[in-house]
Amino acid sequence: MSETIGSNFKTIIDVVEEFDYSTQNEVYNENFRRWRRDKANDYAFNFRVDKRESVFVDGKGFVRLSSEDAEKHAVSRVMYVVGVAMLIWTIIDNIVGRCVGFLLGAAGMDVNGTFFGSALYGGGTGIITALIITAVLKVTVPMIYVRKTLKVPVRAELMSTMNDSVELIGAIGLALAFSAVVSLPKAYSTETFQLYTFFKSVNADIRVWGQTEFIIYAVFDIVFMSLLSEMFFRGAMFAALRQFGDLFAVIITSVTAGLLTQDIREVIPVMAISVIASVGMLRSGSLFTAISSSIVYKMFQLAVVIAGYDDSENAFFIRNMLMLGAFLLGSAAAAFVYIKKRKPAFGLSVYESELALKGRLLTAAKSFPFIAVVLVCIMAIFIRVVY
Repeated sequence: MSETIGSNFKTIIDVVEEFDYSTQNEVYNENFRRWRRDKANDYAFNFRVDKRESVFVDGKGFVRLSSEDAEKHAVSRVMYVVGVAMLIWTIIDNIVGRCVGFLLGAAGMDVNGTFFGSALYGGGTGIITALIITAVLKVTVPMIYVRKTLKVPVRAELMSTMNDSVELIGAIGLALAFSAVVSLPKAYSTETFQLYTFFKSVNADIRVWGQTEFIIYAVFDIVFMSLLSEMFFRGAMFAALRQFGDLFAVIITSVTAGLLTQDIREVIPVMAISVIASVGMLRSGSLFTAISSSIVYKMFQLAVVIAGYDDSENAFFIRNMLMLGAFLLGSAAAAFVYIKKRKPAFGLSVYESELALKGRLLTAAKSFPFIAVVLVCIMAIFIRVVY
């Protein structure tokens, strides 16, 4: 706890105790504090110093330790882990995924993939198997790496206590309203509506899919992948980043999630839904809120495509009513929660630091290999647009 003498002159800086723990439950807070207090933890920002004291450094004499320098160092170390995790994701997504198709084909399944080609061809079952294996690997492998490296306790890694169920309704409402807004360009484009437009980002020949394959992959992507992705982004990664402030964690995880799609059509929507998921989780206290927001977003996107697949005269009206209804219902739910709760600063923990948010973000952006992988993802996005 900070100690003062005289008129508001802070003599002792203790960044762990000065963090605002009022937004979460005590079980989570205690585990989070314990993880940060561990002096053997190379990824915890646990700086503590008495400003009245100074340390002798060869060549510099007596100097006062700076929490700003300590925080920059801690940010860089955590962002190194985030960068490596992103690198693992992109390698599996772009290279290992091709190998999976090649290996399954060699094992006798009707799926063709080469080390040099970018798409999967063959039977629906073989393609679905390869896509599911690749999707699971690209999330679980970096997630395991982050958990093993950062060693965040499960009770501090996964917010599991629903402190406020009303906030769950608000987050779902925001996700639903946002989904309706981002569906407008798709709904009014000249593109022919077909079921496989929902999977246009899938790098495979999906024209051979039957109804069973569509259902299997839709359920897998909407439910299972939402669960895995939120455990990765809003789990250990988020917990380690929020020691530098909730807003910092929201920004970094949302930007990371968006860039890893490597799809210009999905970058902004995924970033935005990640912000909704993150804030909803913090306000409600439960990862379930983030998972629900992601599921609602994906389900509505599929619903719009299915509604547009109808060639009848009523298709246009039905699709419009679906989007209008979703927007009004979602907006009403979000407005009700906001008026009822009115949590300050969107319910995020107040964080005061000698290093401003801009400085923290700049330090994160300059961290290696994070910045290198960000540039690779941006380059991949532009390449896919061109080709």
